[in-house]
Amino acid sequence: MTWVDVQDNRIRVRGYGRGTPVLLLHGLGSSGADWAFQITPLASHFHVLAADLPGCGESPALSVHASIGAFAALLWQVLDRLHCARPMLVGFSLGGAVALEMALQRPESCQRLVTINSLPSYRVDHWRKALELHAQLAMVRVLGLPRTARIVARRLFPHPWQAPMRARVEKVVGEQNADAYLRLARALAAWCAADRIQHLRCPMLMLAGEHDYTGIEEKRRWAGRLGAQFRLVEGSGHGTPFDAIEDCNRALLAFLAGGEAPEGLRADPPEAAPAAAPRLPPEVPLGLGRPADLFA
Repeated sequence: MTWVDVQDNRIRVRGYGRGTPVLLLHGLGSSGADWAFQITPLASHFHVLAADLPGCGESPALSVHASIGAFAALLWQVLDRLHCARPMLVGFSLGGAVALEMALQRPESCQRLVTINSLPSYRVDHWRKALELHAQLAMVRVLGLPRTARIVARRLFPHPWQAPMRARVEKVVGEQNADAYLRLARALAAWCAADRIQHLRCPMLMLAGEHDYTGIEEKRRWAGRLGAQFRLVEGSGHGTPFDAIEDCNRALLAFLAGGEAPEGLRADPPEAAPAAAPRLPPEVPLGLGRPADLFA
């Protein structure tokens, strides 16, 4: 296991494969281990780094006030320690916000950017967003995180054949620290990059599940403003990396290799739904203090 210590903070980072570094950033209540369906395909071509965000998984909460900007700055320091120059960034949901913030903090340092079911602003500027945020916060405070996790899991994966995925969400989210979870949710709701998106310099792909919590047209408008490739994943909900594994991976591999993401992406059919997460390959040394071309 590898932890990277920066400024009184410790971040758990898993490393796989060799090549150009690709940093994977997970969603709220999750951890880097939940990229299991993407790690093996990506590690065949890239040096994959799956980090646990502060207060998630095995990473302790930040030693300073939690914010998306602070997470992004900390992760750049982690990559600096690992000598990973010009990484590609992939973020899901909360992780997408952190990935975009990273790309805006260091526009010349990000090679490519992918966000999955994420937006450039989570500010509460509409009654639906207010309802979404406050309902989630109230559930955690009143019901506790384990019971809230069951509700979240049912919403993420409503179909009978998705029972193993529901069980995984209930376990992973239900075991999180409730205070840390609430701090992360509030940090996301306070974040907005709308007035800085013109500083983005790298190619970007936005993947959007057809049945995600936020509307497709809102995401299309943001993609237009960002100059990003936009790809709709038909039949997918919010958990696109889990319910559209094959086409999500196909899009990631094509885009990160320097090409266009394919059109016509779809959720996995019921018969392809996994019974469990795959076994991860062995972790590779991250090479603290060694040159970046070690992974080339």
